[in-house]
Amino acid sequence: MRVGMLTGGGDCPGLNAVIRAAVRKGIFHYGDEFIGFIEGWRGVVENNTKPLTIESVSGILHQGGTILRTSRTNPRKKEGAMDQCLKTIEANKLDALITIGGDDTQGVANALIARGVKCVGVPKTIDNDLSGTDQCFGFDTAVMIATEAIDRVHSTAEAHNRVIVVEVMGRDAGWIALWSGVAGGADVIYVPEKPIDLDAGAKILKDRLSRGKKFSIVVVAEGAKMPETDAQATHGTKVDEFGHARLSGIGQVVAEGLEARTGFETRSVNLGHTQRGGTPTAYDRMLATRYGSAAIDLVHQGKFGRLVVLRGTEITDIPLADAIAKTKTVSDELLAIATGLQPKL
Repeated sequence: MRVGMLTGGGDCPGLNAVIRAAVRKGIFHYGDEFIGFIEGWRGVVENNTKPLTIESVSGILHQGGTILRTSRTNPRKKEGAMDQCLKTIEANKLDALITIGGDDTQGVANALIARGVKCVGVPKTIDNDLSGTDQCFGFDTAVMIATEAIDRVHSTAEAHNRVIVVEVMGRDAGWIALWSGVAGGADVIYVPEKPIDLDAGAKILKDRLSRGKKFSIVVVAEGAKMPETDAQATHGTKVDEFGHARLSGIGQVVAEGLEARTGFETRSVNLGHTQRGGTPTAYDRMLATRYGSAAIDLVHQGKFGRLVVLRGTEITDIPLADAIAKTKTVSDELLAIATGLQPKL
């Protein structure tokens, strides 16, 4: 079979491992031929491709980023772009298309499926908020990076008797904030699922001081909202082609709010794109490899319109449309783990 592949949306540790696994299994076991589209859906619209061979995927398992590069191109927002995608797929004589991405990338794939394109999806987002799968590859790496950063700011916070607010990624779900916050011993954790309560946070920080703790760590997801405005902190007013604003700054807002309520010297640090970059963890390499291998198997089983997912410890698949129907947010049960470690004030 002749199979196309693309990586869309934000970059993510483990993307190259998915590409490598699908290509190696497809060539070695099925005799497939692969082409990659450069920069996600932009490459499909513009018919910008490169061959994917055993040689081209050699040595990429441990590399961050994606050898196919990526973009946030949305063909549904451009006149004639969806038709151009169909022409490109036909011109390259593709039997199937493997789309590696989050809900935006898979949303475009789902629209093409409705027009007869044979797609198989692989879930990718460090935010871990794609429904239907217990974990997306890249999430483990992001949590490890964030946890290490929290560990590091502990020492400087203690040395200066400061409160340090660590802003992590998480537009609509607080998976990274919760996991890294709990793992890093944060005293307060703010997530998009619940309004930010600065008064409650200030009480916790004051309680720590009363117990002889002169420093504190606060973790906040970039998409967490202030209750007064119910709005996310953004950098400018521009949005990408999927309507997403560039989030940034909630850490500083929280730091200023807590300092005003406590009188404690408070600083903020935004981890930003460091959470996306660099070498994927061993767990993410293995999970991404399992996803890539399963994706090419689905192609040969003729199970199109499906998304490869992790359920428990098993790899299975679900309708792609189900995965993008809603965002997977952190449950109250998991949030209770963090609040259960805090004093009842």
